[in-house]
Amino acid sequence: MKRSELSEFEIEEENFKLKIKRDTGKEAVPQIVTSAPHPVAASSAPAPAPASAPAAASDAEPDNASYITSPMVGTFYSSPSPESDAYVKSGDSVSNDTVVCIIEAMKIMNEIQAEQSGSIAEVLVENGQPVEYGQKLFRLA
Repeated sequence: MKRSELSEFEIEEENFKLKIKRDTGKEAVPQIVTSAPHPVAASSAPAPAPASAPAAASDAEPDNASYITSPMVGTFYSSPSPESDAYVKSGDSVSNDTVVCIIEAMKIMNEIQAEQSGSIAEVLVENGQPVEYGQKLFRLA
């Protein structure tokens, strides 16, 4: 910020806002504000609620279950467009190369493949929900 003589930087997305200000006087005041449902170092209040919900759900799930997990942080979309049907739903069979969803990261739509064979037993995330790296998206039967 000093090199480019920036005094303020702000970025805002659906569930995330980052604002950094540099005071040109004696104090520098960085600020991070977030309403993201995933843990962020600057915000500890929103983290416990989402973290406890999946833990409660995983207690009821079988130990030998297979899952399709998110390979990245982004926004989960179950279909290629709002007007289209979901790629997969409960009861559908999938193979290694079956596209199961899209994860949007930095305005890039990434098609996610099952990378394993099985039958979708449960969709674990809602359309448009932010997801973390490694988060369980689908439970396979």
